[in-house]
Amino acid sequence: MKRLALAFSISVGTTAAVLAADLPIPPPTYMPVNTLYNWTGLYIGGNAGVAQEGGSFSDPLGNTLGLVSNGLFLVGGQVGLNYQFWGGVVIGMEADFDWLPKDNGTSGSTALLINPSGVATGSTGSVAVSNQSLTLVTGRLGYAWDRVLLYGKGGGAWVGLSNPTFIVDGAPVGISASNSNWAWTAGAGLEWAFWGNWSARLEYDYVGLNGQTFALATSAGGLPAGDRFTGNGRNIQLANFGINYKFGGW
Repeated sequence: MKRLALAFSISVGTTAAVLAADLPIPPPTYMPVNTLYNWTGLYIGGNAGVAQEGGSFSDPLGNTLGLVSNGLFLVGGQVGLNYQFWGGVVIGMEADFDWLPKDNGTSGSTALLINPSGVATGSTGSVAVSNQSLTLVTGRLGYAWDRVLLYGKGGGAWVGLSNPTFIVDGAPVGISASNSNWAWTAGAGLEWAFWGNWSARLEYDYVGLNGQTFALATSAGGLPAGDRFTGNGRNIQLANFGINYKFGGW
């Protein structure tokens, strides 16, 4: 009887082992991998675009000389640092330097000059300003949708410019001018990380210049010596396309 029970136990165990071997092996548990792009890191790049200057100069006599410029070509580079928080919020800071090749004269619209009596003198006047470089130092705040970043920026600017040139009847007139290199800036942009750590961006910036003044060293065109012109609403608007390379995060 014992031998029969032992034989039955061995038979049941063998059958169970065979059946277990025939059962399908469950597939491994899939653990999703986070493939979202991370904007955190130091980056460097280059940019090119166009700029346009606006505003005017006016004096107490009622003369207003507007600044009108065609698109001015610019080229330069940028370096910055981003940090991305959980949820897609990105903060950072950036320094941009752009150079305006050649002598980008910003010519004012020509206007008839008015003398201290309020009478047209018969002479015409205009103003020209030459900007050679533009440096922006800004903070940035944006939101990222994976590889797409929408951001705004704001801070200070430094404009490398020459003194205005006052022209009467087609000839330059001697003036003494104040310095107005410092300015404020604000802008916005859209950036796309298109391949690895490379990204491309489109950006618009507005630079509000401080009020620059100049005074006539001598009388000219019916205007007295010492007549002072003050800048009004002077600004530079620029749009550029840039490429950045990010050196990774931490």
